Amino acid sequence: MILELLPEVGVATLRLGMSADEAVGAARELGFAPSDPDYGDAPGQVLCEHGDSQTEFNLGFTKGALSDIHVYRFRVEDADVTVLLDGLDVFRTPSEELLERLEERGHTVEQNDDGVDTLPELKVILSNESSFEYPMDEEGDPIYFDYALVTSVDFRGPRGD
Repeated sequence: MILELLPEVGVATLRLGMSADEAVGAARELGFAPSDPDYGDAPGQVLCEHGDSQTEFNLGFTKGALSDIHVYRFRVEDADVTVLLDGLDVFRTPSEELLERLEERGHTVEQNDDGVDTLPELKVILSNESSFEYPMDEEGDPIYFDYALVTSVDFRGPRGD
């Protein structure tokens, strides 16, 4: 399964602006099941999981419309799941290399020491600070990102900086 992160659009067939029913329907078509089948008409969030790979989406809603999609790295290491951003494998490319390659492609990358890195003009956040046991380097730091957020919200501040 290939899940493409589409900045300011969505993830795969999930589109920012969809209603909860539309978004959960699109997630189901991708093989993801909502953790709460009775999520209601205007939920704040709906967690959806792909059982085989243990990949998760957390769908965030604002005023009934899908406003952000949180994608969590598969917990099954040999899962047939690829998450792409600008053609790059987000969860299998070492995080430092991924950021370098995104910068080479002209994207602004704002790094911080907490493992949360932003691509502000794309409205994408990448992180490698989850509590799951993912591959680590010799120093005990995560090798790969384990979380990606695609949002419609501008997080650059009121002046765009």
